[in-house]
Amino acid sequence: MIWRTLKFDQLTRDELYEILKLRVDVFVVEQNCPYPELDEKDRHPQTVHMLNQNRDGQLVAYCRILPPGLSYPQASIGRVVVTPSHRGQGLAEPLMQQALKKTLANWPNAGVQIGAQEQLQKFYQRLGFINHSKVYLEDGIPHIDMMYQD
Repeated sequence: MIWRTLKFDQLTRDELYEILKLRVDVFVVEQNCPYPELDEKDRHPQTVHMLNQNRDGQLVAYCRILPPGLSYPQASIGRVVVTPSHRGQGLAEPLMQQALKKTLANWPNAGVQIGAQEQLQKFYQRLGFINHSKVYLEDGIPHIDMMYQD
């Protein structure tokens, strides 16, 4: 598995299109959650886009890594997604492990906070995250803030 990490200006037009298409297909359409997907954070000079493509060059897993102060005082990982056709193949855990490694390398003393969908709380706990808030609604979906403890 090859995980690529790219800044916004390093993404090709096709890579950017595939990323945005996947995020909209899953987070807006599949989850029936209209929200402003394009939030200016993708273009921040320190944002890192982590992606995995299959042998045909098709995007199969993605997340974005945000610097401290952009979403939370800590660094954060978000838009974590695996294509529907590749779910259940063990991609989410290595995606998050690589994202954590990259986040901690970029900002070793900043901490890592995420806004996790409540249904994925146990998944993130297995990776070392602990609850940092009560459950709250974000765009109609129950979420919980979590902090990484290594």
